[in-house]
Amino acid sequence: MKRREFIKRASMAALATVGASASRAGAAQKRIAFGGIQIECSTYGNSLSRMQDFTIRRGQELADFRFLGVTRTYPHPFMPILFASAVPGGRVERATYDALKAEFVDRLRSLLPLDGVYLPMHGAMYVEGMTDAEGDWISAVRGVVGERCLISASYDLHGNLSQRIIDNIDMLSAFRTAPHIDREETHKRACDMLVHCLDAGIRPTLVWAPIPVLMPGERSSTEYEPAKRLWAQLPALNARDGVLDVSLLVGYVWADERRATAASVLTGTKPAVLHQTAAELAAQYWEARTEFAFGVPTGTMGEMIEKALALPTQPVVISDSGDNPTGGGTGDRADALAELLRMKVRNAVFAGIADRPATEACYAAGVGKTIALTVGGSLDPQASRPVPVTARVAFVERTDAPAERRAVVEVDGVTLVLTARRRPFHEVRDFTALGLDPKAFKIVVVKAGYLVPEIAAIANPNLMALTDGAVNQDIEHLTSVHRVPTYPFVRDLAYVPRTFVSARSKS
Repeated sequence: MKRREFIKRASMAALATVGASASRAGAAQKRIAFGGIQIECSTYGNSLSRMQDFTIRRGQELADFRFLGVTRTYPHPFMPILFASAVPGGRVERATYDALKAEFVDRLRSLLPLDGVYLPMHGAMYVEGMTDAEGDWISAVRGVVGERCLISASYDLHGNLSQRIIDNIDMLSAFRTAPHIDREETHKRACDMLVHCLDAGIRPTLVWAPIPVLMPGERSSTEYEPAKRLWAQLPALNARDGVLDVSLLVGYVWADERRATAASVLTGTKPAVLHQTAAELAAQYWEARTEFAFGVPTGTMGEMIEKALALPTQPVVISDSGDNPTGGGTGDRADALAELLRMKVRNAVFAGIADRPATEACYAAGVGKTIALTVGGSLDPQASRPVPVTARVAFVERTDAPAERRAVVEVDGVTLVLTARRRPFHEVRDFTALGLDPKAFKIVVVKAGYLVPEIAAIANPNLMALTDGAVNQDIEHLTSVHRVPTYPFVRDLAYVPRTFVSARSKS
């Protein structure tokens, strides 16, 4: 059985009984609303995430959104509010956050009265001048819907929690895989719980245990130990009597704030079982803290290029991990390009660098033209050094949206992709849409950490360059002003698991 199918079946089996009761045709209809905000924000870059960086879905567009299609499968109507999502990046501009929150609250209020709300969140948002941004958003939701309404949230594996968040929701379910291949399964668990509790008249108990450990996602992928065994046990724990959901979160290390920790979280109906299981998971995670390691070979960009050139295989995929836009990197650094050129590498493709001025220059020049470009540092000039190059424009993508423009240039044997906005290259079609076959190159450099399955499938092999950037893997040397004492920032830290219950569960 394929790994993804196994994970899906195991996750769904844990809530089979819940799902069955949730779909009973005879249950009285409940009014449920859904929507939220998702972004992961590094506090170690200098760029801001603004309104134009968000994709905002409302009304029917949100109702039809494929990643939240589970909301259409219940006998109760799920009414769309607003869903704002963005590629991870820097802090969210306060004016942008305030505008999105105000619209969300207004739309939510127009749907009252409500029996339930489903919030598909990320959990690692950081807003200018604010701590615990999700806590602010979720408590605002609670203030609108009142105490009777049940709120279910889904979280990314790399989300951060706080007592404020826990006190304002009734249930939570987080991803169980990294790379994240169980998004829709997680949304289903969160919605199944909500519908089940509404149908059965249950206000569940929510318990969490903060764990003072922080690891980058690249050292805690569920493809490798110890994360593989830690997360593999969750479906069985989920089957315990009195348990509705078990979640284990890595947290987000590149946010210097108090709530940034790992955590175990349980939702259910038997408090004693929830407290015991949460503490057990927290203790296991703590004991495994020294085992977390990269699952692929690592080194400097120069070392990884040298290693790739010495291998007889292709394509060797090198991750430019410090500037990974899906982890919160700015995506505009040209360090990797400079190293490829310094080492006179041929037959390599680098996808890509976010640089709108350089991209626009390619469109203005046209295919076949040779132009002088300055590449890199367009979004965060304080941290990125631009690289001057002479480039031949090989391809420009036809699009009516200037922000979506992408260009391909040839620079001394290196094929470079330039983009008008920050974006990852996670799928083969991201390359083929530009007339590129990644398997035809000796070296493929992508701004990524661990690879998502489709690119990982063609990597032969995958190497990770430990590069500079807003998501630098050298986490032990990150500046920590607001962070609570956490391993590995504090090596001799003592820890005994403590569990905390939601204020909602006490009332």
